[in-house]
Amino acid sequence: MSSWPAVKAKRVKDALFRIGWIKVRQRGTSHLILRHSNFGTYVWSFHDSEEIGPRMMARIGKKTGLTPDDL
Repeated sequence: MSSWPAVKAKRVKDALFRIGWIKVRQRGTSHLILRHSNFGTYVWSFHDSEEIGPRMMARIGKKTGLTPDDL
C-alpha cells in the first residue's frame, strides 16, 4: 500500500515550488519545464484541476524528491 494520497495537480505543483523547483519555461497551458539544482529538469504535464493518483504520485516523488509530508 502506498503512503501517497490522491491529490489535485495544482497542490502538487505548488509543493514542488516550495521545495525549490523553479519554472524555466512553459509550453502551452499544461507543459512546464522545471529545474532543481539537485535533481536536474522535470517536465510537468498536468492541468491544475486533474487528480493525480497514488501510483503516479510515487513516481513524481521519486523523480523530484517530493515526499507526502511536503504536500
